[in-house]
Amino acid sequence: MSNLTVRCVGAAWAALLLGCMAARVEAQSPAAPAKAAPAEASVERVDALLAPLVKEHDVPALGVALIDVEKGLVAVGVSGVRERGKDVAVEVDDRWHLGSCTKAMTATLAARLVQGRKIEWSTTVEQAFPELKDSVHEKYRGAQLEWFLQNRAGAPGNPPQALWIELWGRDKEPLLARRWFVEELLKLEPANEPSTKFEYSNQGFVIAGAMLEAKTGKSWEELMRSELFEPLGMTSAGFGPPGSADVIDQPRGHSPKPRKPGPGADNPRAIGPAGTVHASLADWGKFAQAHLRGASEKSGILPAGVFERMHECPNLQTYAMGWGRTSKPWAGGDMLAHSGSNTMWFCTVWIAPEKGVALLATCNEGGDKAQKACDAALNALREARGLK
Repeated sequence: MSNLTVRCVGAAWAALLLGCMAARVEAQSPAAPAKAAPAEASVERVDALLAPLVKEHDVPALGVALIDVEKGLVAVGVSGVRERGKDVAVEVDDRWHLGSCTKAMTATLAARLVQGRKIEWSTTVEQAFPELKDSVHEKYRGAQLEWFLQNRAGAPGNPPQALWIELWGRDKEPLLARRWFVEELLKLEPANEPSTKFEYSNQGFVIAGAMLEAKTGKSWEELMRSELFEPLGMTSAGFGPPGSADVIDQPRGHSPKPRKPGPGADNPRAIGPAGTVHASLADWGKFAQAHLRGASEKSGILPAGVFERMHECPNLQTYAMGWGRTSKPWAGGDMLAHSGSNTMWFCTVWIAPEKGVALLATCNEGGDKAQKACDAALNALREARGLK
């Protein structure tokens, strides 16, 4: 696949509530974040569940975690290698690329800023970018922040390929590149009449991220650190492919060959709000616990009513703000779910408020094998914990 080919993993949302990061293109590797705190000794290790699945599905590595609504991380496991063909085992505190599971994080960031009165859910494109009033397409002018986060603001599912070509050429300055990309997108007629129809769109989340930047004067990356990672203690969280290019110090993405951090290892950094966060299983679990607690009407980094709004699905659609909603017998009712992939990694999260648990799975390879491996890992963990 060429670097400019638009690709979406698991495009049939109704089939499995999959998020996707479109268009694999090259990206610069950011500096590594601070070393993650090791997992607590009291946390149960479930590595043995994964070893046969790594072999069965022929993936480099898998990781899983179980989150309790009150206790946080209660079980975690990893198995496999950081790079296919190399004898370097994955470790429990390794970092994994989360792809479109970033979307719920961008929505949570927006909620924090709404609570801080920096922006409103109803803030429109015209209000966020008044200086663009003469260039924004008239149908986009009244499109609201909330709609972009719900994938119903009219943003296209796939951007014009020419914009992606140009975007990668601007990747050395992600903040400026993001603003340029958004300005160009907003000149075009929306794919649908804003607020009327669901269409899964990475572009819509990038526009939402740029709206947050415009109203705060800070980059999305800065805001994510100060409003999300730091309050939740997500010390391992960062952006882009984790680790170093010259040392196998973190898992590497595979498609199916391994890709070193750097050119070809991720989407452009400007696409960050739609899906470039990486984190350890424990730290991703802290974010999942925040939403699990919110869905269970417990206190946390936001009032329960705010989480309720983020988890609502408008217009009879099954997508909320970075979450799909479904119902599963084992979950005891409604479940929040999302998956993420940049075609070189894959991950899935299930949140079951009625059971007070969240389950996470990660794989350092993209594609159908990784999806099936993650599903198998989640089901193995679920069954091992008596969630049937």
